[in-house]
Amino acid sequence: MENGGTRTQQIRQVLLLFVLLGMSQAGSETWSFSVAEEMQSGSFVGNLAKDLGLKVRELSSRGARVVSNDKKQRLQLDINTGDLLLSETLDREELCGSIEPCVLHFQVLMQNPTQFLQIELQVSDINDHSPIFLEKQMLLEIPENSPVGAVFLLESAKDLDVGINAVKSYTISPNSHFHIKMRVIPDNRKYPELVLDKSLDYEELPELSFILTALDGGSPPRSGTALVRVVVVDINDNSPEFEQAFYEVKIRENSILGSLILIVSAWDLDSGTNGEICYTLSHASEDIRKTFEIHQKSGEITLTAPLDFETIESYSIIIQATDGGGLFGKSTVIIQVIDVNDNAPEITVSSITSPIPENTPETVVMVFSIQDIDSGDNGRIVCSIPEDLPFVLKSSVENYYTLETERPLDRESTAEYNITITVTDLGIPRLKTEHNTTVLVSDVNDNAPTFTQTSYTLFVRENNSPALHIGSVSATDGPFPGHLVDVSGTGTLSQSYQYEVCLTGGSETNEFKFLKPVIPNIQAKGLGKNSEENSTFRNSFGFNF
Repeated sequence: MENGGTRTQQIRQVLLLFVLLGMSQAGSETWSFSVAEEMQSGSFVGNLAKDLGLKVRELSSRGARVVSNDKKQRLQLDINTGDLLLSETLDREELCGSIEPCVLHFQVLMQNPTQFLQIELQVSDINDHSPIFLEKQMLLEIPENSPVGAVFLLESAKDLDVGINAVKSYTISPNSHFHIKMRVIPDNRKYPELVLDKSLDYEELPELSFILTALDGGSPPRSGTALVRVVVVDINDNSPEFEQAFYEVKIRENSILGSLILIVSAWDLDSGTNGEICYTLSHASEDIRKTFEIHQKSGEITLTAPLDFETIESYSIIIQATDGGGLFGKSTVIIQVIDVNDNAPEITVSSITSPIPENTPETVVMVFSIQDIDSGDNGRIVCSIPEDLPFVLKSSVENYYTLETERPLDRESTAEYNITITVTDLGIPRLKTEHNTTVLVSDVNDNAPTFTQTSYTLFVRENNSPALHIGSVSATDGPFPGHLVDVSGTGTLSQSYQYEVCLTGGSETNEFKFLKPVIPNIQAKGLGKNSEENSTFRNSFGFNF
């Protein structure tokens, strides 16, 4: 009995546990298309019918349409031609940022039978952005005793494009003291370094300037420039040094603004202004600059903007400690964002069928998808419906479900069902979303009217007056209560007769039809004409002789 109960529960409740980190259902076939960004709305993407090996009219007859998880219709399907077309102009940088390749996921939903087709649309980058320096003018204070070959950090340029269209190289205007060298950091970003070729002399040349140019790899390449000013300072022979070359810290994504994240510390053996240290963020992206702030004197790093694990999971920050003479040291801070369960599951209904005719075999009532953008247990989902309903949930491709009838329905038993679909994640605290839907059951004519008794015996005295009330009979149809109908005579009765009475269904007027009377051993002379003329009565019985 216990095993049977468990099996029944498994039939009625389908559990879906998955991490929404780009997982796809094993074995499902995916069709891929590609399109360049910034193409106009209505641009041709591909012919779905041709790629799927379907006839165009099949797409129309099966109600094919394009759906997506984020509820945005960026693709449209022309069911007359089978062509996939853009519904809007796509901006790769807005859709995917620095992620490469930029892939959008869609599904094509077809019915009769219900079928889902996975579609991937790769949005390729075009060179539509130029490199930009966040600081149009950079100031470097370099001691005159810096050795030849010394390397000095410069701010890198930012380019929203990716791949070959991203920043490729840096150059500087000709000068006699420096050349430029490009370095690639672990996250594959490129930044320029200034290399000293000739010793500086404060007394001979206290300051010099040149133009730093960033070039991307597009064809033709785009560029951005910034002015670099080098101020030569006198004798500062000790650079700041950090207590740690590498810091790592974790912070919850729901931390309040102003929270202290970390205190970095460096020291300098020089005295006076040459020993005073100023902390700054070096080579910081725009996201880092708006999210974190470092106190120039204390080295305290604080939170200045909300964190979102689903957007950025970690930050790599270079902290630069610069003394009063322009020498500096650097350290790297890795900030790991800890996910919290701050997103409730979402339910998106693709289609619903109501009413459902009674006595129909198993039928798809609703098609819907669920998702939770959190990670780990916070993104694992349980989907269920009440167990006392004649419906079941069935999982389909990826995160899609169908709600189906478990058996034929009976409108006379239940004419309407209120169904609550509950989606709960497994995070702490658990978050859930409920979707209520009403399914109506339409009637079919599957119940014949019946009398409440197989025979009625009514007594009346002979030689009575016409229209005398004789009695009542009752009939039912399905679960509806009996309807009483009076029986009256339309002529004087002189002896006893039997009449067959047939209840005619399919009419709201409760018509009764009187057949010929049953008169044993008596010749019914003159009865035929009257009985035919009065063969149908409405709500009353009449007897004619």
